[in-house]
Amino acid sequence: MLPEFEVFAIKYGERLGVRGDIFMKGDPHDTPMAMDYYIWVIRNEKTTIIVDCGFSKDEGESRGRTYLRSPAEGLELLGINPKEVEHVIITHMHYDHVGNLALFPKARFHIQDTEMAYVTGRAMTHPVLRHSFVLSDVQEMVAMVYQDRAIFHDGDEDLFPGITLHHFPGHARGLMAVRVNTKRGWIILASDTAHYYESLIEEHVFMTHENIYEMLESYRSLVKLGGDITRIIPGHDPDVLARYPPFSADLTGVVAVLHEKPSY
Repeated sequence: MLPEFEVFAIKYGERLGVRGDIFMKGDPHDTPMAMDYYIWVIRNEKTTIIVDCGFSKDEGESRGRTYLRSPAEGLELLGINPKEVEHVIITHMHYDHVGNLALFPKARFHIQDTEMAYVTGRAMTHPVLRHSFVLSDVQEMVAMVYQDRAIFHDGDEDLFPGITLHHFPGHARGLMAVRVNTKRGWIILASDTAHYYESLIEEHVFMTHENIYEMLESYRSLVKLGGDITRIIPGHDPDVLARYPPFSADLTGVVAVLHEKPSY
């Protein structure tokens, strides 16, 4: 019997963009489109694992994002002390997923080989390719390597019983999704493999990508792995907070309970 985990999405930031800036050929009229920023928690009675750690206040605001709360404050809403967390999965190295490594002084950080090679290699000589990365974040992750706090993964791997990692390139070279066993069966934290539900349903191409073809193939592979859209949680869709129940009434719109079945 595989262990089961509780899984939560915690919203820490948001932005209001337009479809034409979010999707290629998104909308000729540039209709408004919201984007939420999350970190995720996987836990049971034995362990707590954090998935991504969000952007910093200064970095988010410099990019026009609204900073609602620090990821540390979000974790504390669930009674989690980030200083005690031992494992953090970094799905990829974009600024909104890796901006707060210092919040987790005891943690080891799980990352794909290809992602680390990409952000420290020749690709970063191209300004358009390095736009979504922050030099200080990359330097901090390199420091984690030298401190024996980085754990590298090569493709799909079993992380722990009941938790598996899956490499889905396209949006980023070393992007990972995380599959978790829960009381309702396996669910997948897609992170930026799919930013929105419509990415999976309509295969709309997200504007930021490293390889369009691989992104589109990853959409299909993600749906195949999940088997059902209700078992896949996109990385930035505000609809996640509408589909899933809140952790408590006072955290409606802040913390969604993903191990429960969605309402639609």
